Amino acid sequence: MKEQALFCDGTASYVNPPQPAENETITLRFRTAKDDVDRVRLMTGVGGYDMKKESSSGEFDYYTINWRLNEEPFRYCFEIQDGDELCYYNKCGTSKEIVAFYEFVIVPGFSTPDWAKGAVMYQIFTDRFYNGDKTNDVESREYFYIGDYSRKVTDWNKYPDKMGVREFYGGDLQGVIDKLDYLQDLGVEVLYFNPLFVSPSNHKYDIQDYDYIDPHYGVIVEDGGEVLAEGVTENRLAAKYQKRTTDIKNLEASNQLFIKLVEELHRRGMRIILDGVFNHCGSFNKWMDRERIYENQEDYEPGAFISPDSPYRSYFRFFKEEPGNWPYNSNYDGWWGHDTLPKLNYEDSMKLENYILYIGRKWVSPPYNVDGWRLDVAADLGRSNEYNHQFWKKFREAVKDANPEAIILAEHYGDPSDWLQGDEWDTVMNYDAFMEPVTWFLTGMEKHSDEAREELRGNADNFVGSISHHMSNMLTPSLQVAMNELSNHDHSRFLTRTNHMVGRVEHLGPKAAEEYVNEAIMREAVAIQMTWVGAPTIYYGDEAGVCGFTDPDNRRTYPWGQENQELLNFHKEMIRIHKEHPALRTGSLNILSWDENVLAYGRFLGEDRIVAIINNRSELTEVTVPVWRVEVPIKCRMKRLIYSYSDGYTIEDEEYLVDEGEVVVNMGAHSALILGMKEA
Repeated sequence: MKEQALFCDGTASYVNPPQPAENETITLRFRTAKDDVDRVRLMTGVGGYDMKKESSSGEFDYYTINWRLNEEPFRYCFEIQDGDELCYYNKCGTSKEIVAFYEFVIVPGFSTPDWAKGAVMYQIFTDRFYNGDKTNDVESREYFYIGDYSRKVTDWNKYPDKMGVREFYGGDLQGVIDKLDYLQDLGVEVLYFNPLFVSPSNHKYDIQDYDYIDPHYGVIVEDGGEVLAEGVTENRLAAKYQKRTTDIKNLEASNQLFIKLVEELHRRGMRIILDGVFNHCGSFNKWMDRERIYENQEDYEPGAFISPDSPYRSYFRFFKEEPGNWPYNSNYDGWWGHDTLPKLNYEDSMKLENYILYIGRKWVSPPYNVDGWRLDVAADLGRSNEYNHQFWKKFREAVKDANPEAIILAEHYGDPSDWLQGDEWDTVMNYDAFMEPVTWFLTGMEKHSDEAREELRGNADNFVGSISHHMSNMLTPSLQVAMNELSNHDHSRFLTRTNHMVGRVEHLGPKAAEEYVNEAIMREAVAIQMTWVGAPTIYYGDEAGVCGFTDPDNRRTYPWGQENQELLNFHKEMIRIHKEHPALRTGSLNILSWDENVLAYGRFLGEDRIVAIINNRSELTEVTVPVWRVEVPIKCRMKRLIYSYSDGYTIEDEEYLVDEGEVVVNMGAHSALILGMKEA
């Protein structure tokens, strides 16, 4: 039996329709080598069923069977027999016995938006992207937060402070609007924003008001009041901040600017995802009002910190509930003990639950028409797993009812499968099944740059084993829309990881993040990112060569006019290739060969076949790749789409001979080669 020829996955080539409804009949397909096996059987929980040889093409036979689904998840694998030889095929390939953990799973009725499958996404940390409106800039001493005053940064190129949560560079939504031509030229299809709602920090994961875009990112039409005098730290006296963030005219004008942004994105054929922080809010939040910003304002009810009779008291869990602890009851539950991040008390407040569900619907509905949510620390919401799952089921129902094409994408570390059963999240930020395996393989570095493990650098066995295992935890529709990042606002910049410096900015200094970086390894990573299963997501500035250790150093400003042009142009070319080939959006993945610091894999869909070869060695290496396994004819020519090497890259045409189903290539040090089919 030619086991390397065996193949099946959850894509449309092997499951038709690939996202079936409940009680729908599907056609399952399985591939073998031509005239190579005696029998293929579909194995289910209720028995085995013979499949029929439907067709032959090239070097392969294709077996099919029709199966009627019900309402329950359908689990299956395949049994292949050739004489006395018997094996089973599951998500991770062949095995000698049925491995239930790796069985294929189809959830009837579950689908993810087609627009998100393989979509090129771009993450924007708004304050550091571009300042398009200087009139809305946060002023120095506008308010006091976590031990110091807010600070306006006037030098765009300044490194972020070690405790930079309250320093602002002035980036805003008008800045994004001003740079949409750039983003479109880059090839971006979806913008994902870190939180935009009213919040005191530059990261805005401490929401003050879920109903409005922060006027510091939006529009300030009514300004007034003074900043805090030196030595004054009480925000009840922060008149300018109060005016800017609570005046309804500023709030409504900011929402209108946001509507303008969304409309312009949609006009250009682009999408937008918002960051939803629903596990906790901020101490500035109008429901809590620890900072006494809303106290005694006519248009606002008293916060739970202010009064035991607050309509929002049940939104929070107070450890001391006797009336004598008010006013100004600071004995409340904070996320991980942070009093600036009050944890939301869903289990004791149906009113809170209903309101957050309303927020979920509101922003994906007219006139805002957002295309989805990224959910912050989603597994932490609530106080129990039972409630957590209950809530996300309700959230999915609410959001999908309002906008069936909206995506629900969660931040999650570890196995997400409990939430990816078809009735909660659509997918996740893909740490386990993309970012971490790629980082360990190419750099031997942990994603925060906190650890170096030389035994994992170039360890292709570990890469293939770990990424295959973690991919198996996700349904195919979830994999196809998973957010595949190399860097983001929580982790060190990937380019910095290539220098193998362990530590953080407070110990090493910001300059160290830029020293001894290897752009060739960065290009290897981008080549993988743009050819792997999922939605390749660029963290703003990665394409321009921005470096940085983990938070806050990873939140440096975009270097307008100082971009690494070669790296930027390489991103453009890789994005172009990604968008030109349907196989790179929804095609099958087959890992073809691997060795120490060497990896080859293919993506294929119909007549579109792509082969990626990565040489992470520091020397020239000859690599033989069995391209026949991705249905490349055994004798033909392939064409070079792009080749990255130690000193740069090229898109010049070059042909590669395929002989007996293999292609032999000489790969330079730290190189990446992407091959496609040569047109007849």
